[in-house]
Amino acid sequence: QVDAAIVLAVDTSSSIGPEQADQQRYGHAEALRSREVQAAIRRGIARCIAVVYVEWSSVGALRTVMPWKRICGRDEALEAAHFIAGHGDTGMGGARRGSTSLSYALEASSLMLDHFPGRTGSRIIDISANGTNNDGLSVAEARDRVLGKGHVINAISLSRSEPGVTDDLWTYFHDNVIGGPGAFAITPDQPADYARALKR
Repeated sequence: QVDAAIVLAVDTSSSIGPEQADQQRYGHAEALRSREVQAAIRRGIARCIAVVYVEWSSVGALRTVMPWKRICGRDEALEAAHFIAGHGDTGMGGARRGSTSLSYALEASSLMLDHFPGRTGSRIIDISANGTNNDGLSVAEARDRVLGKGHVINAISLSRSEPGVTDDLWTYFHDNVIGGPGAFAITPDQPADYARALKR
């Protein structure tokens, strides 16, 4: 039993370079290390959450970096943070090249929540990306299917704009990606912003 099952779905498409790869990897790791997130976990009924960390790009391209991990205290949170920091994408490898299929990432993440090996009243996708959907099915239609299952979608917009496509990426995420009770989109300026997002 956990208070929330959370998929941390991280963009590793060809537009993600070392700087944004570090931003995602270290941002999520620092969030789990933060006292405010650990305190938020302790305030739950079960006092535990479950997290899986996956990387995605184009349709069919998904890598599970850290399988489902139950986090009930500081030691487990630090273990998860250390694993993500050490095994997540660095933006340097060639194996994670691809387009940006937000729709595929949402559907795949939702499927992981469907098969979560435990009990929870809250199933959440935190998707991180630096661009709009340019591969696969409509992202809005994928979002609606995911929301129809009762899952919540939050979004982390790594850029404030996508040159040549949109100068307001946050609004694109807000209008086409997020949904469910309490859903939000953020554009983090520093690693601490990831902690505030995960706490929410």
